[in-house]
Amino acid sequence: MTRFIFITGGVVSSLGKGLASAALASLLQTRGFKVRLRKLDPYLNVDPGTMSPYQHGEVYVTDDGAETDLDLGHYERFTGVASRRSDNITTGRIYSNVIARERRGDYLGATVQVIPHVTDAIKEFILSDITDEDFVLCEIGGTVGDIESLPFLEAIRQLDNELGPERTMFVHLTLLPYIPSAGELKTKPTQHSVKELLSVGIQPDMLLCRSDREIPVGERRKIALFCNVREEAVIPALDADSIYQVPISYHEQGLDDQVCKYFHLTDAPPPDLTRWKRIVDRIRYPEGEVTIAVVGKYVNLLDSYKSLAEALQHGGIANNVRVRLNWLDSQIFENESAIHELDDCHGILVPGGFGERGVSGKIAAVKFARERRVPYFGICFGMQMAVIEAARNLAGLPNASSSEFGPCNEPVVGLMTEWLHGNKLVQRNVSDDLGGTMRLGAYPCNLQPGSKVAGIYGAKVISERHRHRYEVNTDYKERLEQVGMVFSGMSPDGVLPEIIERPDHPWFIGVQFHPELKSKPFDPHPLFTSFIEAAIRQSRLV
Repeated sequence: MTRFIFITGGVVSSLGKGLASAALASLLQTRGFKVRLRKLDPYLNVDPGTMSPYQHGEVYVTDDGAETDLDLGHYERFTGVASRRSDNITTGRIYSNVIARERRGDYLGATVQVIPHVTDAIKEFILSDITDEDFVLCEIGGTVGDIESLPFLEAIRQLDNELGPERTMFVHLTLLPYIPSAGELKTKPTQHSVKELLSVGIQPDMLLCRSDREIPVGERRKIALFCNVREEAVIPALDADSIYQVPISYHEQGLDDQVCKYFHLTDAPPPDLTRWKRIVDRIRYPEGEVTIAVVGKYVNLLDSYKSLAEALQHGGIANNVRVRLNWLDSQIFENESAIHELDDCHGILVPGGFGERGVSGKIAAVKFARERRVPYFGICFGMQMAVIEAARNLAGLPNASSSEFGPCNEPVVGLMTEWLHGNKLVQRNVSDDLGGTMRLGAYPCNLQPGSKVAGIYGAKVISERHRHRYEVNTDYKERLEQVGMVFSGMSPDGVLPEIIERPDHPWFIGVQFHPELKSKPFDPHPLFTSFIEAAIRQSRLV
């Protein structure tokens, strides 16, 4: 019997519903339960694929090619359960599906309304694609009280009636602000947030109260009284020095015990948190430190690179060092004197991105890494910049560029017009819609025997997740190989370059895919582990 836990948020946004959901799922998982996590987003976009990183943060990509909310990255990193397209839904997709059904006549002439048609579609999504999971945790995006989230709240209210309290639970995450002038935590915002939930027919069964300090017993008792929740179900959600401390802290506050008690799971074994404690110890007590320069274009909103930052930290955990990230806007390197910002870095990483802004700065960073023999890691766009830099400065092609930036004489990077996905030929052209038309999801890659990446992976064939429209042009492959660039990873048909490296360099690798999307704290991605290891060697030379 699958049980459903619905996680909502109130008072303000960005309280950490995604982390709370992931932490609770990981605790249930360590107690022997099979879990699944889902995110219901109230915005009207069909998916976040066309949204600016400044608007939405990172777009997380699943193996099956879905562009999803960044919280699904937290879900995977904390539980190791691979997310699927069926684990993220938006208002846009719900309405698109409802309208398509209306156009086909599926509603048999009925007047199509939010209730029951939209809410039925939401319930259908929540209940779909479930096999033998013990728990499905559904995070409702947005903040209670927002008009956009009302259909989702109504849908989960209906599900509670249909499935019964023995299969459903409502967890509400709120904020307890501290007022310095009064010298006390205030419970009123939480009371009002619960009142908003009650107004749509939902009584929370548990409250997670975010606070930057301990919550006195009296305040917890007051919250329980005014919000009609058992006192032991008012769980402090205190700030932590690492996100990987959160499952430990929640367990210490009784979160998973209360969930098991609610569902009458009296024989559930206690959680084994050894793995989490080991990770936190390595973060708190490293043996050294390295500095990695991340040269990107969205560095003003670090959520744009959420998975990347975590994967670099995972590489540090694997090597027992602290990874200090120096976020640098690539545009600053358009001023040649700014290149000295990289002098004290032990590794340089150029991440993915779109558009021409900041390109010259990224190419300058690549050149610095190549000439100064600093470990370099290029991801997606960062690989393309490494290829353009080599073409311009080594291969005698000063006009080498990407067709993404407009017509050019030497398009060493160009728009993909067709590629194989399994046995299916996928075709695109420049006039296609932007949404959902990239090369998305997991694709296999053959590694060149004896190459550096083959040694790092310890494999001949790998599978990695992609999200890009442009590809390195194989017409220039031979010319680039003549100046020391090795194409050490190719698509199985030999048409699409996946990995480049420079054997004449201590560590210089570019990948067309996004390895950060598969890295986990307890299973760091081998490329990030190797990159940080190279940065440690570099730190001894500086």
